Amino acid sequence: QFVESGGTLVQPGGSLRLSCAASGFTIEHYAIAWFRQAPGKEREGVACVASTDSGTKYADSVKGRFTISRDNAKNTVFLQVSSLKSEDTAVYYCAADSFLGCRDDNTLEYETSSSNLWKYDYWGEGTQVTVSS
Repeated sequence: QFVESGGTLVQPGGSLRLSCAASGFTIEHYAIAWFRQAPGKEREGVACVASTDSGTKYADSVKGRFTISRDNAKNTVFLQVSSLKSEDTAVYYCAADSFLGCRDDNTLEYETSSSNLWKYDYWGEGTQVTVSS
C-alpha cells in the first residue's frame, strides 16, 4: 500500500512537498502516478514517473509548477507543488503501475484515464491539499 502525506492548508502562491511512501512492496519496478480529485470532479492524473529512466509527464494544468520525483532507496515518491492556485485544491493520490509505464509513446491523459485506472496495482488513501487565503 501507499501512504501519502504532506497535504495541508496553504495560501495561493505557496508550495508543498507531498510524499508517497510504499509498504509491502518495492516501487523500483513500477511507474508511479499522482492523481487528484476535487469535490464533484473526476479523478485526474497530474504527473507520472517511469520506473526505468525516471522519465516524467505532467498535465498541462500543472506543467512548470509541479515536479514528480522518486527515491527508490527510500521506497518513496514525491510531488513538489508550487505556485499553488485555488483550483489545485483536491485530494491527492499516488498509484503504482506495472503495465502502462509512463512510457514515451503514451500520453499522461491516456495512462490516467478512467478506463485505465483498473491497471494500477496499488493506491494510497490520499492527502488533502487546500489552497485558500
